Amino acid sequence: MSYEQLKLKSQLCFPLYAASRKIIRLYKPLLDPLGITYTQFLVLLVLWEKDEQYVNDIGEKLILDSGTLTPLLKKLQTAGLIERKRSKSDERNVMISLTDKGRELEEKTKDVPAQIGVCLTLPKEKLGELYNLLYDFIDMDTLDCKDEEKEG
Repeated sequence: MSYEQLKLKSQLCFPLYAASRKIIRLYKPLLDPLGITYTQFLVLLVLWEKDEQYVNDIGEKLILDSGTLTPLLKKLQTAGLIERKRSKSDERNVMISLTDKGRELEEKTKDVPAQIGVCLTLPKEKLGELYNLLYDFIDMDTLDCKDEEKEG
């Protein structure tokens, strides 16, 4: 017996997952020579936009929990790209800031988005639609579905 809803082609999760993997693969040869991973690049993007942020704030922006983010931040610190300092007022809060080396890396990565853009062969209008749809999806409050399940 084969249920239509259990076919790979019926899953929304698969094209999102596969597209994400393809995009990350495009970044790898651009970021490897700089000694950073794609996820580390995302953290740096957040910090280049606004330096000195708490771990929780970075995690919220990147939709990453502290269990994922903490080892990532430790590696960035070991590489000399960021500093981590505990808040004096609340030891549970850790402030993340860029080092000079981390700030210098911004200049070295400034062309990465354009290099990725060259690889994306969809028409600009479709890429714009995709971008907007994905952000609509990200911004959705997916926790609501759990409440609906309880009511049903």
